[in-house]
Amino acid sequence: MQDPKEKCMSVKDAMNPKIQEIITELKDKPGALLPILHAIQDHLGYIPAESVPPIAAALNLSRAEVHGVISFYHYFRDTPPGKTTIHLCRAESCQAMGSKKLEDHVKSRLGIDFHETTADGAFSLEPVYCLGLCACSPSMQMGDEVFGRVTPETFDNTIAELEVQS
Repeated sequence: MQDPKEKCMSVKDAMNPKIQEIITELKDKPGALLPILHAIQDHLGYIPAESVPPIAAALNLSRAEVHGVISFYHYFRDTPPGKTTIHLCRAESCQAMGSKKLEDHVKSRLGIDFHETTADGAFSLEPVYCLGLCACSPSMQMGDEVFGRVTPETFDNTIAELEVQS
């Protein structure tokens, strides 16, 4: 599977031949909507609005039904992701260890809310409901790396390191 961040395309490119190929290849499978949405997101990094009408037509669904599924599942994005996606754990253990304070700090520091991307395209912020680091709460994941015992200060240091590398 290719890195979705490298495959992000503009909305005008959403109906490229690969998207048509995905729809054609998967449309006859039972319960085809979710596999089609996952495949498009794996390819582009998000599901462009322009891909909804052809998906709906191929599956004999309304555009509202397709959009409803995209908006219901927090995994699906309808905008391109940032270069680095930050997942903040919101599970009970992390909440008990101060994740709300960390969440408020991260949102303030980045100037975005969950399911948003910074204006420069550097970071996207997503909630997650367990990273498996309950003994090291609060936790977060940046890209493929998982961090435990995260404080506002360690978050700032990690972001600063990423900004220097860019």
